[in-house]
Amino acid sequence: MGIAETIALSMGIAWASGINLYATLATLGILGATGHMVLPEELQILQDPIVIAAAGFMYMVEFFADKVPGVDTTWDALHSFIRIPAGAILAAQAMGDVSPAAEVAALIIGGGLAASTHTMKAGTRVLINTSPEPFSNWFASITEDVIVVGGLALSLTHPIAFLVALGIFVALAIWLIPKIWRGIKVVFGKLMRLFGVKTADPPEEPQDKEGLFQPELLRSDGPDEPRRIE
Repeated sequence: MGIAETIALSMGIAWASGINLYATLATLGILGATGHMVLPEELQILQDPIVIAAAGFMYMVEFFADKVPGVDTTWDALHSFIRIPAGAILAAQAMGDVSPAAEVAALIIGGGLAASTHTMKAGTRVLINTSPEPFSNWFASITEDVIVVGGLALSLTHPIAFLVALGIFVALAIWLIPKIWRGIKVVFGKLMRLFGVKTADPPEEPQDKEGLFQPELLRSDGPDEPRRIE
């Protein structure tokens, strides 16, 4: 496996883990067990039938939890402590036999990618849950699963194309995450006011002192009279 293929696989796993860790593990395990890809030695444990069964079971749990408004947000909150470290570790393990420095670099970057995708997924779900109908949750969940499988397939078959798409995603995340965060603050602010919790009012804008620099207070008593301030 060349360097581009190795980096694409490592970053692809980290990126996908932040969206759906169990779908990522099950996909890699099935591909390795069926001979459609050769996993790095450190990841070959994923093709063990027991690991595939465990990942598949947890994927089914997440499949249903991810489609219930409110439950999906709670599930995402709990998985903040699972997806991000798992994505970082898997990214480092996917590098194979490399120097310790390269492995640590993959760990750091992979953790950042997993954190980015997890934040975008979880934040978007908070905003989607403001909609009263459940169909948007179902559509978002199914779309995420398709993206995970499709992204992993692209990283394996067209690594350069995947790395280009990943660069676009990183730029999009830098622009989008602050907007998602502001939207989340608005949602939670409304919820707090709904339950009677007072929130800080925005500071009022300073006004000019009364009688100074106010054009409506300027008048002229005649054509030869100078303007004066009353």
